[in-house]
Amino acid sequence: MAKVHGHPIWFELATAKGQLAAAGDFYASVLGWRIADSGMEGLTYHLATADGDMVAGLVEIPDGMEGMPPNWTLYFGVDDADQAADDIRTAGGQIHAGPSDIPGTGRFAVASDPQGAPFGILATLPMEDGRQTQAFDQKKAGHGNWTELMSSDPAAGFDFYARIFGWQKSDAMDMGPMGTYQLFRHDGGDIGGMMGLGNAPQPCWLSYFGVNGINPAIQRIRDGGGTIQHGPQEVPGGAHIAVATDPQGAWFALVGPLKETS
Repeated sequence: MAKVHGHPIWFELATAKGQLAAAGDFYASVLGWRIADSGMEGLTYHLATADGDMVAGLVEIPDGMEGMPPNWTLYFGVDDADQAADDIRTAGGQIHAGPSDIPGTGRFAVASDPQGAPFGILATLPMEDGRQTQAFDQKKAGHGNWTELMSSDPAAGFDFYARIFGWQKSDAMDMGPMGTYQLFRHDGGDIGGMMGLGNAPQPCWLSYFGVNGINPAIQRIRDGGGTIQHGPQEVPGGAHIAVATDPQGAWFALVGPLKETS
């Protein structure tokens, strides 16, 4: 069981007004998710499950923020949301919303690191079955599988997140003109990488979801109106990745074998 503090714990899509159902249909097709309304009072919030596990939330961009492009927010688990928010501020980050309670779920906040990359923190209430996290599982398709920070200063970014979450550096890969791709570890396992901005217009986190077969998933993305921005590309270890945008413009990525396996 993964240590919660610093672990990727939730994925949340904010999509365009009037497009919540369409976005859900797209990801259901691409990732095999089952989408259902959460029943949350006062907010239409859809939940996505994969293999019976809750993986992601889908919601429309709030009123007054229509200029914000559709996007995925990556949440990391924390032991104490208020303490983590204070630690983020002390380390040079910002808190944009919260900490606030989510009835029956826990306490969350939306933040950004010193370079401006947005992310969330979530201190969850105990689950009925005793598990602590379901959304990130590198062995299951349809779940979060990898996280990637593109930063204007990845070295400073790592120092910030290491201070907040206790992450450790793992292997580093030379990408030539694009600089170094620095892997990082949590609780004994690699959970992501950090790199320079590359083609990203601003610092951001990119969420990767696992699939059984990159090629068929790419076809599902195209059939559903999404766009492949990069890939498929083989990565160390033999897996392949693809980076895409959904029909509303939110960026996400996939990782898995090139072809479907039995």
